[in-house]
Amino acid sequence: DDSIVFHIAHGPQREVEILHDQLLATFSADPHLRPRDIIVMVPDIDRYAPHIEAVFGQLSTDDPRHIPYTLSDQASRHRLPLMIALEKLLRLPELRLSVSDLLDLLDVPALRQRFGLEERDLPVLERWMEGAGIRWGLNAKQRQRLELPGGLSQNTWAFGLRRLLLGYTVGDGHAWQGIEPFDDIGGLEAGLAGPLATLLEKLEATWESFCQPTDAATWVARLRELLETFFLTDDAQESIMLTKLESGLQQMLESSREAELNDPLPLSMVREHWLAQIDEHSLSQRFLAGAVNFATLMPMRAIPFKRVCLLGMNDGEYPRSQPPLDFDLMGSDYRPGDRSRREDDRYLFLEALLSARDQLYVSWVGRSQIDNTPLPPSVLVGQLRDHLEAGWQTENGAPLLETLTTEHPLQPFSRAYFNSPASRLFTYAHEWREVYAPRTPPAASRTLPAPENAPTSLSLGQLGSFLREPVRSFFNTRLGVYFEQEAIAELDAEPFALDGLQNWQLQDQLIAAQRHAVDNGQPRMQALHEALERFQGQGVLAMGAFGERMRAALAEPMEALFNAYEEALDAWPHPLPDTMIHFEAHGLTLEEPLGELRQDEAGHRCRLLLLSSSLISQGSGRGQYRWSHLLRPWVAHLAGNLDGPMTTQLLSKAGHVTLAPVDAETARQHLETQLAAWQAGLETPLPLAPQAAFAWLSKQGTPDMAQEKGRESDAYAAAESAYEGGRYQTGEVAQSAYLSHQWPRFERLFFEQANGHTFATLVEALYAPLFFAVKGKKE
Repeated sequence: DDSIVFHIAHGPQREVEILHDQLLATFSADPHLRPRDIIVMVPDIDRYAPHIEAVFGQLSTDDPRHIPYTLSDQASRHRLPLMIALEKLLRLPELRLSVSDLLDLLDVPALRQRFGLEERDLPVLERWMEGAGIRWGLNAKQRQRLELPGGLSQNTWAFGLRRLLLGYTVGDGHAWQGIEPFDDIGGLEAGLAGPLATLLEKLEATWESFCQPTDAATWVARLRELLETFFLTDDAQESIMLTKLESGLQQMLESSREAELNDPLPLSMVREHWLAQIDEHSLSQRFLAGAVNFATLMPMRAIPFKRVCLLGMNDGEYPRSQPPLDFDLMGSDYRPGDRSRREDDRYLFLEALLSARDQLYVSWVGRSQIDNTPLPPSVLVGQLRDHLEAGWQTENGAPLLETLTTEHPLQPFSRAYFNSPASRLFTYAHEWREVYAPRTPPAASRTLPAPENAPTSLSLGQLGSFLREPVRSFFNTRLGVYFEQEAIAELDAEPFALDGLQNWQLQDQLIAAQRHAVDNGQPRMQALHEALERFQGQGVLAMGAFGERMRAALAEPMEALFNAYEEALDAWPHPLPDTMIHFEAHGLTLEEPLGELRQDEAGHRCRLLLLSSSLISQGSGRGQYRWSHLLRPWVAHLAGNLDGPMTTQLLSKAGHVTLAPVDAETARQHLETQLAAWQAGLETPLPLAPQAAFAWLSKQGTPDMAQEKGRESDAYAAAESAYEGGRYQTGEVAQSAYLSHQWPRFERLFFEQANGHTFATLVEALYAPLFFAVKGKKE
């Protein structure tokens, strides 16, 4: 007998997922049952609405698992975009007004229409907000009202807007009165700056007025101005809502006049009174026929249905509590006949029980999502279960409540749903079943035909990038596949620390500014401080003590780096003009100007590079070369030696490397090998991983040493460790989605063959020349 069933879940989302599966099973078992025969009631529909939409609304109407449904009793402020935006505006004095807050407002069509913006403009505005250093706060005054020190205007909307407007005026110019221009604004997009500035101006004026309590009549005038200033719509439903809002304001004005209420009122009281008028639930609301109806438990709502489902029957949440207000004298002096919310909910539960004709379905959050500890159901559910246990028993003598109750796992993809067909646990989400289906081993790598429209010319940087990540190059260049996930910038909080990429970018700019100053006979320290001030003015550094620590950390390695640079300038005192590289092999052309060239007194050439990346590891592999940072300079070094001997001197904040001249014929052979590998890498992924390759070389040694006993096994172990990682280090495969997709284990990569090449042969051809050119030249 399944006339009463209980289901235990780990949260509202799981409750709805379980309900969806149970309803599908019910429809499958009873062909005469229709969605209109089922009602689902919850204590608070606004809490469950997102979960219902996520589960029932994710399937298209042509999916066999689609169940038509409708939501009733949702409060307008949580349902209509216009009302959501209005409530956010009415909380303006309490908001930090972060970038997310403003983007939420701009997502509302009625607000965009008022300011002449369109949905396609939002990505441009978001790019501006990130680039201009906007994080939160209208201005320093608003931040001060939120109990922050005065004068903190950096990363506010006023700060960013000044940068935007100055950038539109002067482009990539110098700072003016302490304002750093944001130059990524121009062309047809520049017209968006006007609506954005108008919106911020209106928000600031609204914030100023809302911070001041006043009488009801003035509040009505302010709120009418708010509706007129921020909303314009052609949508019929939103137009009706604006009319209702206007009627609510008129009613508020008349009520205050009748009550002769002239006292100043805070915004919070006015806001709740106004929006509560819109949110009043109607007991006479009709259900839509032909769909499963989701609704709030309300009096006289539980009309007969074949199946009644109750979700959210949690302890402490149902019966619902309603603490008395401070000024409610009746609440502290209860008398017979006074209305009790708890007693009303007890009656509603009984109504729901009596209205179920075929089945009563009860669900609650019975397990903690954090530590899986048991959580009790509502006292009403507990009483019902106690009554059932005392009055009935099963035919086979099994405990009744265990028979009626199904406890579900934490995740919808739990293996328990697929272990046994006889189990009460099941799911119709075949997507999860596929996760546990036996996987066929991947087919052997196939070589694609040579691409018809393959590029015929390459830059030195492209060839160097290929050597750094050959597998990624295949997926990006040949297949057009990108596994990287776009980084989501943190736009709601001002910077307190720099991540690795930000630190590299800023130090690269610092090095460029100082090198320009040194090369032109200008004070280096002045250029350093000006660059740091520019970073501060752009809002990329924190304010106060945090900002001082950031500036010190950025500047700290510069002294030693430029001391080494000045020594190098003494050794190579004469600058040379850029030389054009032109090299052809295998139908490909390498063509790019080569700069940063200098000459000594004897006429020898040198390419002098300052790198913001460290050449020597400072972490767990302290003292080891960071080979990936040497591959691009190595390609340029070979190209530079085609026309004569050239030294390459690489200076970094952690370690320096000097590449000795290579004879022209050797350089030509190495470049031909690299270009041939690039062509092969467009036809099939090459079994190469640079970190593993150089770990292999560090143990394998020279070709003569490789013949020694045990060398190859040591090299394999070192390469495998670099590729797969260990307890204290992250492996190369974990850092690359391309490698993990193609070869999750080093063993497969090592024994893979591509165009007759293996890992060992490719390492010897592509990476060994650099390894032996650098080895022993650490300074």
